[in-house]
Amino acid sequence: MKKLNRQCDLFKNNNLNFSEKGPLQDVFIDKKIIKEWQAKIITHQSPIFKSGHIDVNQYSLFESSSDELNASFNPIELTPLPLSFWRWPKAMHEGPAVYFVMDEIIDSGENIILYIGETISAEKRWKGEHDCKDYLSSYSDSLHKANVKTKLSIRFWLDVPTKTKERRKLEQKLIQAWLPPFNKETREIWATPFTSQIN
Repeated sequence: MKKLNRQCDLFKNNNLNFSEKGPLQDVFIDKKIIKEWQAKIITHQSPIFKSGHIDVNQYSLFESSSDELNASFNPIELTPLPLSFWRWPKAMHEGPAVYFVMDEIIDSGENIILYIGETISAEKRWKGEHDCKDYLSSYSDSLHKANVKTKLSIRFWLDVPTKTKERRKLEQKLIQAWLPPFNKETREIWATPFTSQIN
């Protein structure tokens, strides 16, 4: 069986400057490049955060049986949890959810949504292996090496359809609205050093 590429294998050698140390590559991405990349995402996402809603006519987020969902939904209002939430002895959230992995850009007052996902079971979603857990670890390491502070969190939205098909449809609408850079559907949009080649 052929192994498929992992969704968030974004820190592979993409013709960046790498310093090789032994069998593993130590990736260093310059602080300026990271800040420029974050600024592009902020330019797109900040107006959505500030307006407190997504234009439901533009994105048709709340159609069919999702009509009752709040059109003024803003993920910033959801409770932030550490990425290690799944290790807690008691789950804070259970059941179907759409979740947002976010980074608070320290000293800027801005947040960026890095990844949007959906799950049938919020309390179990990140137990075990998840592609983006590896990616987020690499992202944090790269920011740390460049002396860029990060404050990652995950936020669960539980007021979502219980049927998987409808929840996935909502997830896709949110991805198309926010354009999070780590989702496979949108990561090439940003042409970042994390996701594409630099010529």
